[in-house]
Amino acid sequence: MDATEFPNIKKWVVIYPVYINSKKTMAEGRRIGVAKACENPTCAEIGDCCSYLKLPFAIEIDKAYPRDFMQRGRVRVLLKKEDETLCNPSISSRKQLMLRVAEMVPRHHGRTKKQETASTSTTAPSNKSGKGGKKRR
Repeated sequence: MDATEFPNIKKWVVIYPVYINSKKTMAEGRRIGVAKACENPTCAEIGDCCSYLKLPFAIEIDKAYPRDFMQRGRVRVLLKKEDETLCNPSISSRKQLMLRVAEMVPRHHGRTKKQETASTSTTAPSNKSGKGGKKRR
């Protein structure tokens, strides 16, 4: 969806990838539980999930997370229109949006392709024997 259709994106909900990252602690910025969070989400994946949920969104690549300025990018999402009606009736709050996106990101098509290629390359046979440990002299 294009942000030019909606004039005032400043009032949209902001989702930083850190909010749903299971690798981060609550002090580092995670907003949902570790069990429900996903591993290292990107702005593009969050944007794809928003488009799947039929929510207008805008990705801002040049913005940084205030607690960690090395984390670049954020996604703005419109939950309620100007007449206070929900864009998607199943998502009424910021927390519900984060939970839904976090459960969808691991099933993202770009992520599943990466895992398939990684699993095929790591199944190569190894020449090491089962016993390890120190060698005695």
